[in-house]
Amino acid sequence: MSESENFSSFFKENKNLAKEYLETKLEVYKLGLIRISSKTAGYLIWAIISFFLLWLFIIFIGLVAGFWLSKITGSYVYGFGIVAAVILIKMLLLTLLRKPLFINPIIRAVIHNANEEKDSHKKD
Repeated sequence: MSESENFSSFFKENKNLAKEYLETKLEVYKLGLIRISSKTAGYLIWAIISFFLLWLFIIFIGLVAGFWLSKITGSYVYGFGIVAAVILIKMLLLTLLRKPLFINPIIRAVIHNANEEKDSHKKD
């Protein structure tokens, strides 16, 4: 009987301590999730702005190349047609090579970041 009383008194005494521990662990996981989501949001915003600026650059380079080739060929149709064909070929190549160029590196980066986050939590 004395042993069961010891267990019940042990649990009664440490109930609040266990509750505080679980609440603290939950808070740590919440803060980790906030940190990961804020980093992801920051990278996403940076990527959107970068792609927008890259898109503007490509448009202006296409216009310059179109006018330059129009001057060389003597026809706007041929000049801008050549530029359109080059852009179409690039789009086709990017579509065919999307997995090795985009999908696999993104998957590796996400896995690397997740492992990096786990390692930083273990050090803390």
